[in-house]
Amino acid sequence: MQHQEFEPPEELIDTIKCFWYNRRDSGEMESGFEVQPDGYAEIIFHFGNGCSIAFNGDLQPLPSPFMMGLLNQPVLFYSKNRLEIIGIRCFPWTVFDLLGLPSGKGGVHTFEHPIARLQSTLNEWINAGRIDEALAHVIQYFLNARSGIAANSMLFKAGLAMREAKGTMPVSQVAAAAHATVRTLERNFKQSSGYTVKDVSALMRFEQVRNRLWLDPDVNLAGLAYERGYTDQSHLSREFRRYSGTTPAAFARKAKKGKQAVNDNFVAFVQV
Repeated sequence: MQHQEFEPPEELIDTIKCFWYNRRDSGEMESGFEVQPDGYAEIIFHFGNGCSIAFNGDLQPLPSPFMMGLLNQPVLFYSKNRLEIIGIRCFPWTVFDLLGLPSGKGGVHTFEHPIARLQSTLNEWINAGRIDEALAHVIQYFLNARSGIAANSMLFKAGLAMREAKGTMPVSQVAAAAHATVRTLERNFKQSSGYTVKDVSALMRFEQVRNRLWLDPDVNLAGLAYERGYTDQSHLSREFRRYSGTTPAAFARKAKKGKQAVNDNFVAFVQV
């Protein structure tokens, strides 16, 4: 697997965490890969032999692009042969405004949107190995989209505080950082993302634990619970199972068995 991440230009840092490119070569047989929850929404363009999701016992092909919203459980995708992805990792409180879509909950979203017009041009560049040109085209699209929406300074300040605290900040303190009342912040946050501040903070905190376990599976769980602001190890284990479907110890064993991270910052895709 090949994976690269790219910082957004300054004009997009309030809406987009990063752009990324990923390539998988799975062979002739359909193989699965698990995507773990985290605190971001992703817009996914894919190229090659396609990408499917398990639904009611069948594999349902996914269009390109599709959106992967906040997850509360891992999602299993399938592909074979070559699969290349250009992803746009967005903050969940900005992605719907950026696309001009109504907010909503749920994991994988398929939607009709003018952004789909990028697919044919991107496909040509990806097939020609011109990844940089493809990414530049996507970045320019989002620069144009961003220039057409007003900045929400309250959500920007709230999101910045949540990210700096890695999901450990109480809602009252997030509201104070955003210079808003709790009620006003929660109303605006839910209108923009479909989720509450507490929902997103919990996912951010889970993501930090997940990443640490993947990179350091021998870490002491009691110490990790304290470090990440959980009440105790049992609290951490309950929350981890809630989002991952497994225990921290089982996830750490999977990491030890050679489910190798592509780099130190990318652990969302797990081969199964």
